[in-house]
Amino acid sequence: MSPSVERPDPPYVQVVNHIRGQIQAGTLKEGDTIPSARQIAKDWNIALATATKVLASLRSEGLVEGVPGRGTTVSARRHRSPRDRFQMVRRTGRISPPNEAARVREADLVAAPEQVADALGLAHGARVIRRHRVTMSTDTNTPVSASTSWFDGALADRAPSLLVAERIAAGTPAYIERQTGRVAVSGRDQQCAGTADDRDAHDLGVPEGTTVLRGRNWVYDQDGVVLEYGEYVTVAGRWSTYEYGLEGQGTT
Repeated sequence: MSPSVERPDPPYVQVVNHIRGQIQAGTLKEGDTIPSARQIAKDWNIALATATKVLASLRSEGLVEGVPGRGTTVSARRHRSPRDRFQMVRRTGRISPPNEAARVREADLVAAPEQVADALGLAHGARVIRRHRVTMSTDTNTPVSASTSWFDGALADRAPSLLVAERIAAGTPAYIERQTGRVAVSGRDQQCAGTADDRDAHDLGVPEGTTVLRGRNWVYDQDGVVLEYGEYVTVAGRWSTYEYGLEGQGTT
């Protein structure tokens, strides 16, 4: 069935949301060609100027880029935040898009570093589960990000797969829900610029001191308790996209 424009969102916003969703879900992969403005105008029955605005908006977000001789293609310079990955699981049942693969390199029970203990609401030095992974681009076989997820060590008995250095189908939140009944219902992300330390350099294949994007995230269960705390790092030049409403908000 051909796509069609609906109200109330402006037509170009609807088309942008549709194409963005295809990119985030991995239906359109890095390097795939995006339809031209003329083709978008035809497919969606919108004006050419509106279709041109669609491509401009996608370029401005860093989702697509112009490639001489090929047209507009899906950009490789995108970072998928924890929020993006949780949404992908709910939409597709996969934690990563088809052109990325997470390789779990470590899964063990360790004494909690101070920051981790504080984030999980545990005593300093309490036992916690650590899962460290590196995400690779399957198109280029190069690392794009590294991340570590931390969980209360009390989960080890009821969710033993957390201590196995292998991917968990559909992601850890779904597994924990199945094993314990604790449901991931909300999250909070933070990001900042930084430089690669020796661990980052090893994981990402970049020199120490290289500019990177660092992030950390908290996932909360239905009782408002932190279910998972995560830290991640990705190479520079990869954009994250967030949307938010401003209804009822004043300006100064």
